[in-house]
Formats: sequence, structure tokens, C-alpha cells
Amino acid sequence: MAPHDPDSYAAAAGEPLSGLSLDEVQQRIDAGQVNVNMELKTKSVRELIIENTLTLFNLINVILAVLVIITGSFKNLTFLLIVILNTGIGIFQSLRSKRMVDKLTLLVSKRARVIRGGEESEIDLEQIVKDDIVRLGRGDQIPADAVVVQGEAQVNESLLTGESDLIRKVPGSHLMSGSFVDSGVVCARVEHVGADNYVARINNEAKYVKKVNSEIMNALNAIVRFASAIMLPLGIALFLSSAYESYARWAAAAGGSAASILTWLFSGSAAWGEVSAAILSTVGALLGMIPQGLVLLTSSVLAIATFRLARRNVLAQQLYCIETLARVDVLCLDKTGTITSGRMEVEGVYAVGDNGQAVPLADIEPERAAVIDAALAGIARATSADANETCRAILDYYAKRTSGELQALAVVPFSSTKKWSGASFAEGAYIMGAAQFCLPERAFGVVRDAVFALAETCRVLVIARVDGFTDEGDMIGEAQPIGFVTIRDEIRSSAADTIRYFCQQGVTLNVISGDDPRTVSSIAKVVGVPGAESYVDATSLDTPAKIEAAIDRYHVFGRVTPQQKRELVVALKERGHTVAMTGDGVNDVLALKEADCSVAMAAGSDAARNVAEIVLVDNDFASMPEVVAEGRRSINNLQRSAALFLTKTLFSMGLAALCIFFPPYPFQPITMTVINFFCIGFPSFVLALEPNRARVQGKFLTNVLKRACPASLAVLVSCCLCMLVAGNFGLGEQALSTMCLISTAAVGCSLIWRISYPFTRLRLAVFIFVVVGLACAIVLFPEFFSIAALSVPIIASTLVSALVGIVLFFTVARVVDRTAAKRSRSATGFGRGVKMSLGRGSHRVTSTGSSARRGIRTVTSMVSRHREQRDLSRAQVSASKAVKSEYDAARRKRQRRVVQSSSGIKVSMGKRSRPASRDDTSQAGR
Repeated sequence: MAPHDPDSYAAAAGEPLSGLSLDEVQQRIDAGQVNVNMELKTKSVRELIIENTLTLFNLINVILAVLVIITGSFKNLTFLLIVILNTGIGIFQSLRSKRMVDKLTLLVSKRARVIRGGEESEIDLEQIVKDDIVRLGRGDQIPADAVVVQGEAQVNESLLTGESDLIRKVPGSHLMSGSFVDSGVVCARVEHVGADNYVARINNEAKYVKKVNSEIMNALNAIVRFASAIMLPLGIALFLSSAYESYARWAAAAGGSAASILTWLFSGSAAWGEVSAAILSTVGALLGMIPQGLVLLTSSVLAIATFRLARRNVLAQQLYCIETLARVDVLCLDKTGTITSGRMEVEGVYAVGDNGQAVPLADIEPERAAVIDAALAGIARATSADANETCRAILDYYAKRTSGELQALAVVPFSSTKKWSGASFAEGAYIMGAAQFCLPERAFGVVRDAVFALAETCRVLVIARVDGFTDEGDMIGEAQPIGFVTIRDEIRSSAADTIRYFCQQGVTLNVISGDDPRTVSSIAKVVGVPGAESYVDATSLDTPAKIEAAIDRYHVFGRVTPQQKRELVVALKERGHTVAMTGDGVNDVLALKEADCSVAMAAGSDAARNVAEIVLVDNDFASMPEVVAEGRRSINNLQRSAALFLTKTLFSMGLAALCIFFPPYPFQPITMTVINFFCIGFPSFVLALEPNRARVQGKFLTNVLKRACPASLAVLVSCCLCMLVAGNFGLGEQALSTMCLISTAAVGCSLIWRISYPFTRLRLAVFIFVVVGLACAIVLFPEFFSIAALSVPIIASTLVSALVGIVLFFTVARVVDRTAAKRSRSATGFGRGVKMSLGRGSHRVTSTGSSARRGIRTVTSMVSRHREQRDLSRAQVSASKAVKSEYDAARRKRQRRVVQSSSGIKVSMGKRSRPASRDDTSQAGR
């Protein structure tokens, strides 16, 4: 018998099945042909900890901490608290998301029934080997790609293909791993295992690290990278300047001798004290360049947003995905599981009119309508023991309505061969099924137009009267149609409102499904997707050029393969769109991985949940607007608060560069504490948590710099004026620090005023608290904060400097606001590491990344291959143990046993192993 010949399988349908022998199983285990679990898994705890710990931000702070430790001044390590908090928040959120996803990951079946050596046994999924015979019944998930060798079944492949209709499987039909048996029983021979399975091939294409498309994260990384690039030369220069100044004082005190720096360094503890002071002052200046508070604030705000969403049954697996969803301008929706619930529902029940047309029951005589309702409900109830999706939809429909209770006298269950089910009652016999299969040609010709018209949007079944049924379950007489029932995908009650919300927000909606495009279009029109009346069958999009053209013309795509879904998302991203994708099946995994923000339903496939950044735990699409609202609140508030932190970073860099040539640095650490708390820390954290549902406009970093740069320039000018006054009057470092504190506080209050306008009660309260707090700190606690007593002329000069800073700030801010934003696109990657793609209709030049990134990708690939080899070895060991257990069980059956009987001693001899008989294997197959 040819192994994949459908006719041969059909011929063998009645033959007994013996399956593989234990020796054959062991041979396949040794050859590595075992069903290794190749599902996409969540990241391990170790990977999550490493991912959140080994960052550039942490590296810079650790280096600065090491420098502080060298000086022995451990009290100055308090800045590490922010680093620890920020890292802890990231690790905690990542582990929390991992635990929740792992709890959601529930395979329907962790074990499978196989036939080996003529006997049926139950084994783990990873113990299945190639060519095993697996027995599958209603509700079973197919564990590996297989081909049916015996029996018939209806299989649900919606999670793999998006097609909501059940697929009939007969001997010779192929079964795809990950699909479900809806009804019937089949025995199938495994043809692919492990990485060769259909689901595994899809998952393998999604096994790459997707770069997070977050403007906030990119902005923070850019700031940290810029600061790190500036810090090294600036820090070295500051340290050398401070150290040289100390050396010069020592040389002058030594009588102007030409002693070398080495002589000074080894002159005693005083020299090391000067070096330590230079290190600490340098570290203090460099810490001002790193927006530590902004990094912590961002993590805190987004973590709070994830907790708020968790209360609404929304799981954010990645902090920055909330921001990304708030920025999307194109939302790609999968039909099954997103717009629809994945279940079927009755759209309507109709009577057959005089001319064969479909007439709603409400428009006919009540007596006639009652007969149709009673017949339909009676058949569904009579066959409910083995109800498929269609039958369950009818049962749910009549559970909410009153219909005549008919007592079934005989029942004919649904058969994939007959394509109908039926029952006989005292009032008559009726059948329900596909019209073209259960009606005679003449009767079908009468209702043909009505069936085709209803079938444009729904699945159509006919209700017909027959004379009765034979003992073999065949109908007696010709079927006479009396009515129709239309079945469609159950549309989520909240889908229309959610679609309307995104339309109002200016988001373009695309529905991408593996189902029939006509069905997808009809459902999209019901929920209000703009342009849903135009659709395209993706089987015709066989070239990149056609996909490029279709993406600009259509918003409904049907018969889309997993690879085409990904290509559609890529095409949208190449047009500059920020794309979000929703889905729940294996066929959505590639597109979910490619999208800027991916959303999965908790009831969907494990792979979809594991690659998605947002998981809707209650499977309710209506939660999406709440995610957008949280993202908008986080982005808009962070943009205001970030301006405060970035102002300090910019003016710290400017002052540090200036003080290399004109020392000393004007701020003492304790003085900066006042600025850090009242002008930056307190207002930023309070304002970052207030409600804000305004639309996100512009780029994050651009918006922040537009506020921070004028303030930084104003602070820099004010401090320079203060330094000039202090130099002319011969003031000390404490007096200079006090003057710069007052000027900086004035500009800081001006910035808070600007970012708080228009004022709310909360914003006004924050502004008053800041002003009063600064005044109290300066007037009431001068000794604690090292505030010097200033003379009246110096106070007047300080106020003038502050006023100049305020005027300069508002003037430059207005100029920046009037400046039109420029759009530019940078071209990078020329030279080494350039990758050219010259495909049909597509010519692209991209960069393969730096040598370091290519090296990291190589190492990641090697680790992935090692992990796959380890999983294979574990599966081989597990399968070998199962075979050994079966060997031991068989050996025990053959052992001799000595037992006591009524006639004395009885010796029981085990029988030799023999092939299973036809009757035995038939029983096992059943």
C-alpha cells in the first residue's frame, strides 16, 4: 500500500491496525524522529533578569559607583538606589507577565492515544515518533502532522488557517498539528514530528528578536548614548582640571618648586584626599548629565499603567507596548477570535415561499412557523449527544426561545458522507443538512436562488420533510424543503463600538483573515469597518507588486496565508505606518511578531499569546480603547515631565564644559538637592499620573527638547551671569552656589508654569507647592542646604540674572513653538554591512547592522541551536523510557506464574508474543 495514496487508505479503512512494533519505535527514537515540543515559549527567568540588568544605563552607573567606592566615600552611593529601583521594576513586571502567560498556556491535551503492536496505549506528546498510529476523537488536539488511515471526522483548522468552516477528513486526508477534531473518530499515521510539523515551521519563522518600536524607549536610549559619549571626554577633562588645580596650589605652597605630579601624588594622604575630592566632584557633575530620575519615572509610570490594565483583564507583557498602541495609525484585525468570538450563531430561520424564496418566519402564519421551529429544534436536541458547532448554535438559539417539544422516535446522527442529520417524531420525520446533498435535483432547483443568496454571508442548511428512515439510517421518499436556517460566526457584542472608537481616532482599519473574503466582508460591514464592501482574495496576490497595490486599495483581505499576513504588515510599515495586529491563531503568529504592537486573545493559541505584547485575558476586544487611553496618559504626561529632567541634563553638560576653563563648578551637591526635589522630582511624578486622554502629537524626543532646550539655555545664561558677578565681587563658592540656585529655581518655576498651562486644580496646587517649598528651603533652612547670606547688591544682581533667564526662556520657547517641524529621513548603512534585496518589483538597500550586532545575532543563533538539540535529547530519553516501560509490561505478561488452586499447585506459562488478531485490533481501534 502506498503510504500516502488516498485510495489505498480508503481500501484499508476496514483493516485492523497494528501500528509500529516496539523495536520500530526504538529505531525511530535512535534516529531522532521524535515529536519534540517546538512551541514558542516565554523567555526564561534568567533571560528576563539579564535583559533588564545588562543595559547601558546600568553600566554607566556601575562605573561611576566603582569610582566612588575607590574614594571610600560610601555615602555618595545613594544614586544607586534609583538604578536598583528601575531595574527591579523592569524585572518584576517581566516576571509577572511571564507568570500570567504561563498560566494561560494550556494545551487541550498533554497526552495522546497511540496503537503500537496492536494495542492502544496513552503516551506523552513528546513520546510520539514518526509513523505512529494515533487515535483521535471529538475534542482532541492533533499532536503532529498526520494522514488519516481509518475513520472520518470534521476538523476545525481555524487557529491554523483562519477558515471557520469545518473540514471533512477521510482516509488519505492530511491533518495539521494544532487543529481540533470537532466530531467523528479517526486513526492517523504521523508523517511529521518536531520541527517538521506545520505549526513548528510557522513558529520557527517567528523565532527572532523583534526590536521594540517605542519612541520613549528610543528617546531614553538616545539620551543615555549621547550622555555616555559626552561623559568620557568631559569627565576626564573635569578630573584633570580639578586635579591640576590642586597640584598647582600644592606646588605654590612648596615654594614654586618644579616638583612633578608623581611627586605630589606620593607626597602624603593630603594629595590622595585632593584626588578623591576631584573624583567625587567629577562623578557629581557626570551624574547630573544622566537623567536617572527620568528613567525611573518612565518605568514607574508604565508599570502603574500595566497594573491599571491588569485590573481590566489586560496583560501587558512589555512595558513600552502600551505607548506603541497609543501611536498606531493602522490596526489590522483578524476576523476569527477578534471581531467574532470563534463560535457559531443562528443568523435567522426562514420558510420556503411559494416560488422557492426565503421568507422570515415573522412574515408567515404562526402555525407554519411553529412547525419549522419545532422540527429544527427537535433535530438539534435529538442529535445533541454528538453535537458539532452547527448543532450547538441551534441549541443555543432555541434555548432562548420557546419551541414545541417533540419526542424523537428515531434519530439519524450527522454523517459527513450523507451531509445531513434527522429524526422522526409522532408529528413526522425531518432532516437538516446541506441543500445540494439532501434534496433531489428538482427540489433543489426550486430553492437554488434562495440558497445561493443566503450563502453569500452565512452557512445555509435546509429543513426538509421526509417519509421516514430505514434501519440503515437512509431517508425514505424524497425530501421536501420547508425552511432554511442560516449560521454565521458569532460577532462580539462590543466589536461595533470598538471599531467606531478607532475610526473616530483616525486609525485605519484592515481586516485580514484566512476565511472566505465574502464572509469576511459581510462581517466587516456589520461592525462598521470603512471600505468593507471592497475585498480581495489573497490567493490572487501572488507577487510582491500585487500585494503593494492591494494594500493601498483594499481594507478587507480573505484567504490570506500566514506568510501573506506578515507581508501585508511589512508593506504597511514600509509606508511609514505604525501598525498594530490582533489575532489568536497560529496563522497570526508571523504577523503578530512583525507588527509594531501585537495583541492576542487569551483563548487563542499558545504561540499567539507568547509572541504578543498585549494579551486580552477576558478575550474582549472592547478592552483596546482602555489600552490606548493608558498609553496616551503615559505619553502626554511623560512628555511634560521629561522636559524637567532633560533641562537638568542639558544645563549640567553645558556648565561642566564651561567649568573646565572657568572653574569651579557652581553647584554643590546639597544645593542641587533643592532643585532636584522641588523643580524636577516632585512635580514630574505628580503630573505624570494625572488623567490625560488627548491625542498623541509629534515625536516624543522632539516635543521634550522643544520644552527643555529653552529652559536649559536660560539656566546656562543665568548661571554665567552669576559667575561673572561672583568673580567681580570676589565671592566664595557657597555664595556662587546660592546665586545659581535662585536663578535656576526661577527658570525652573517658569518651565513648570509653561508645561502646566492650561491649569487644573492639581497643576495649580503643584505649582504653588513648588514656589512655597523653594522659598521655605532658602529662607528657613540656609545652614542645612548651604545657603549663603547675600548682601543687598548681590541679591539685586541675582534677581536681575533670574529675570534675564525668565525672559530669555519665554522668548526662545515662543520662537521654538512657531518653528515648523521639519521632516527628514536619514540614510545609513553605506559601506560595510550593506544588504541589497533585488526582488521582483522590489529593490531595497538596508544595513545588516554593526559588527557587534552581527556577532550578537550569531551567538544568539548558536544558543538557539543548542537549546533545540537539548530539547531533542530530552524527548529521545522520554520516548525511550516509554518504550522500556512497554517492554517491561510485555515481559511481565510472559513470565511464568505459580499459584495455588483447589487441586493443588498450578503453573501458569506465559504465551509467546504473537501478532494481534483481526478482532483484537478492531476492538483496539474502537
